[in-house]
Amino acid sequence: MRQGGEPRRVHAYDGELGAAVARAQEGDEAAFAVAYRLVQPGLLGYLRGLVGDDAEDVASDAWLEIARDLGRFKGDGAGFRGWSATIARHRALDHLRRLKVRPRSSALEKDVLDLPGVYSTYDQALESISTERALELVRGLPRDQAEAVLLRVVVGLDAPAAARVLDKRPGAVRTAAYRGLKRLAKQLGIEGVTDDGPRTLGESK
Repeated sequence: MRQGGEPRRVHAYDGELGAAVARAQEGDEAAFAVAYRLVQPGLLGYLRGLVGDDAEDVASDAWLEIARDLGRFKGDGAGFRGWSATIARHRALDHLRRLKVRPRSSALEKDVLDLPGVYSTYDQALESISTERALELVRGLPRDQAEAVLLRVVVGLDAPAAARVLDKRPGAVRTAAYRGLKRLAKQLGIEGVTDDGPRTLGESK
């Protein structure tokens, strides 16, 4: 990973997404399908962390709103990921209010954890553990930490974008994500690691 920036693959991913969104805003249905394909896995993973098995239904509601309001969106690929995550979160919270239950964590699929994102040593720990272990660990995190981890690692947002989704200060999101990932790493038996540490953390069997 380059110091002080995101991996190159993130920029390539957002470039493709931004181009697809721009074409979709001009009425290109195939381009909208490309945007959906790029965003949906991460969005679904985030929603699973909030509403569990109801994630598919909530995602469908979110995409209906995204499609309806696409013409109002202004920004690039990274901005679209943040915008779509905000819409999905609102739909998830509406869903939870209807059910009158607290957000709950559910399984994070391995293919979701393999999506481009902002990676650190702690992210590597989360990325490489098994689905069952991820479920157990994420369930143990406080809600603010769990959401920050999901937005940073699964959706791939930077701290300012995640902060806009959560309506918090970027520093608060960075702190929550760091504490959540540090807690996950500690539970995996990884003590005192830094961003320059080896990339062999928490490997699955």
